[in-house]
Amino acid sequence: MNFGTTQKKQQELETRMAALGLREEDIQERYVRSSGPGGQKVNKTASCVYLKHLPSGLEVKMQRQRSQGLNRYYARKRLCELLENERLGDKSPAALKAAKIRKQKQRRRRRGRQTPKLNDEEL
Repeated sequence: MNFGTTQKKQQELETRMAALGLREEDIQERYVRSSGPGGQKVNKTASCVYLKHLPSGLEVKMQRQRSQGLNRYYARKRLCELLENERLGDKSPAALKAAKIRKQKQRRRRRGRQTPKLNDEEL
């Protein structure tokens, strides 16, 4: 498969898909005409990619770039993220990242509530 990305990125995606047990035979792929910014290019070509993982029923529609190859790459990457979230739950990378951000916000909120005590001399 050639997505128009570097060889390293393609290799990482293929290993991630293999680790999840995601096979190309299980993916139904369609190309849809995009909408939105991109001008004449997106109006004339079907660069939007629609993927459906048949065993799990997960669906992904990606039109991030004007290039069909890059959209195919990003759609597969997003499908991997969704499968990880479904299978790993709280241990998935996205859930761990969200938990880390939640902790940071709680810490900042606690710091904001604490008001410094003023001495009589400072008034």
